[in-house]
Amino acid sequence: MKTSMKNVVVFVRDLAVAKKFYVEQLGLPLVQETQMMLEFFPGEGTKFGVALAMHEAAYPLVGRHTGVTITVEDIITLYRDLTTAGVKFAEPLEASPWGKMAVVCDPDGNLIALVDR
Repeated sequence: MKTSMKNVVVFVRDLAVAKKFYVEQLGLPLVQETQMMLEFFPGEGTKFGVALAMHEAAYPLVGRHTGVTITVEDIITLYRDLTTAGVKFAEPLEASPWGKMAVVCDPDGNLIALVDR
């Protein structure tokens, strides 16, 4: 049996606000949009979804550490631009032996790690 991962989803309270953050501020490539979900990253690989929390089981999943890590090309410029725009960070940009990382908060408080490699 062949298996693969389709997507990883983060829940939000306001999809329009989330779209502005993920598309306009983070610059993620939007592949598909419905009234309830945004899906990012084209191609055959795993997608990243941002979905509207619409039932009691999803509400506690809004505004938490997601475990999602996104690789970005120019993390220093992105970090500076997001900071200038007033975006909050749970962890500031730091360098380590394996690369640079910052943990950004989306408008609902979901934590997303940004790395340069």
